[in-house]
Order: sequence, then structure tokens, then C-alpha cells
Amino acid sequence: MKNTKLILGIVTSMVLTSCAVIRPGEVGVKQKLGKLSKTSHFQGAIWYNPFITKVIRTNIQINDIELSLSLPSKEGLSVIAQISILYQIDKNNVPKVIKNIGLGYKTIISNVFRSASADVCSKYYAKDMHSGMRAEIENAIKLKMSETLSDQSIIIQSVLMKSIKLPDGLSNSIEQKLQAEQDAMKMVFILQQEKLEAERKIIEASGTKDAQKILSEGLTDQIIKIRSIEAFIELSKSPNSKVIITDGKAPYLIE
Repeated sequence: MKNTKLILGIVTSMVLTSCAVIRPGEVGVKQKLGKLSKTSHFQGAIWYNPFITKVIRTNIQINDIELSLSLPSKEGLSVIAQISILYQIDKNNVPKVIKNIGLGYKTIISNVFRSASADVCSKYYAKDMHSGMRAEIENAIKLKMSETLSDQSIIIQSVLMKSIKLPDGLSNSIEQKLQAEQDAMKMVFILQQEKLEAERKIIEASGTKDAQKILSEGLTDQIIKIRSIEAFIELSKSPNSKVIITDGKAPYLIE
């Protein structure tokens, strides 16, 4: 009975230790007697002989490397940048990556980035890294890195320059320039408003002048007499006592 339990325990232990579980986002590669298999194993359980074989797991999800370094500019200045590199291992070539680079590929990616970023940034002025050209610089670094790493089955998804710190003197100059541009835009707006207001007043004055001209041209002596008669008639209808003094041309009313 004891021998049976012992054998059963050994068998159970061997079964448990000869099974590896590959989680989502991982790839497993068998290494038998030091020789890598060319087959990649994805999510699920795989069986192997624990005495002569082991399973090497590698993450194939998109990962992030954070770097803070000084980048050279075209005018020879040093720009401090906080960089984020998003990369991914080609899931179909994991055995190749393990064989050629190993699992320490983060160091390789960082070193390739340092070289590519220095080469690309040296072609741009420091102010370009702080302007709308940042996306262009990021893409140029990504393409430069891909030239080296794509053959090693490492995919660079994107390079992000999250923060840029320019030299103090240059930073102040840029801020002053931006402020001057904003002030100029504000002044243009004010001038446009003043111009529109001036045009409005001219149109208003022209309209008033035309109205007065039309009115004066329409007020003939005959019309004035008729209006005076109408005014006398309206006054006569009033119940209040009144004295009307007139020379026959225009009434003067005293109540």
C-alpha cells in the first residue's frame, strides 16, 4: 500500500511539473537539451519532459520603456526630453528573438533609441521639438529605429516625446515670441472692430443725411400751410382754454 501511494505521488508530481500554462499575451517556446524549438506555443497548456526540456515564456503585448535623456539640437543645444517607447515582439518570430537577442531586449531597444534620436534630433532646431514639428520628429525616430529592429522581429509601435525642457534662455525667447504673436493677433482684432465701427458710423451718417435731404425736399410751402391748418383743427378740439396767436402762417399756443 505504501509503495502504491509513493508511486502515485511520484507520477502526480511528474504530471504537474511537466505541464506549463501559457497565459494571454504570452508565447512559450520549448528548449530541449539547450536547443530551441522553432514552434511557438500560444495561450493554453503545453506538456514537456521536465528532465530535459524547459519552457521559455515571452510577453508579446505592447510594452512601454520610459527614458529621460539629453537630445542634441541642430544649433548644438541640449534638450532634456522624457521619452516613451511603445514596442512589441513579433509573436510569429519569438524563437528568433530568443535565439538572437535573448530576453534582455529592453536594453537593445534603449540603445537603438539613443542612437536614432541623436541622429534625428541633430537635424532639427531646439524650438522645433517644442512646436508642431514634434510629431514629425517622433515619426522620424520611429522609422530610424525600425530600420534596425524590424530584422530582429521587434516592432516599434510609436515614440512619444512626452515632455521637452528647453534651455532657459531659449525657453524665455520662445515664450516672449508667442506672447508677441498673441498681442499682434489681439491688435489686429481690435483694428478690425474699429474699422467695422467706423464703417457703421459712416453708413449711419449717410442714411441720416439722405433722410434729411428727402424730408427737406418734400416740405414745400403748400405742405407747410396744410400742416398748419391741420394743427389749428386739432387745437380747436381740445377742451382746455387756450389763446392762439398766429400770423396766418404758423400757430403759437398759450394755455
